Amino acid sequence: QVQLVESGGGLVEAGGSLRLSCVVSGSIFSIKTMGWYRQAPGKQRELVASITSRMTIRYADSVTGRFTISRDNAKNTVYLEMNSLKPEDTALYYCALDPYAVVRTYWGQGTQVTVSS
Repeated sequence: QVQLVESGGGLVEAGGSLRLSCVVSGSIFSIKTMGWYRQAPGKQRELVASITSRMTIRYADSVTGRFTISRDNAKNTVYLEMNSLKPEDTALYYCALDPYAVVRTYWGQGTQVTVSS
């Protein structure tokens, strides 16, 4: 069974930084696209960033220039470095394995990021 565990969330002042991590169980990680999503209260879940197995990266317009996604296949881990954080970045952040899959996407439980103004 594939499992994803996020960590690194917390409370930070506007303009601050956080680094999120997501560890994926099993050997499937290295051949799959990974994504970071977030969901704020009363809003739909949105894609923040994605990274393919060949290191192709995409970002949402709202985070371009501030966030950096990366992966370490040897550690089965995907990271999201968040800089210049804004209050509107406040959300529960989820990592996802194979977010564009036709059959099944695997999700973590989420880690809370709160940015105070």
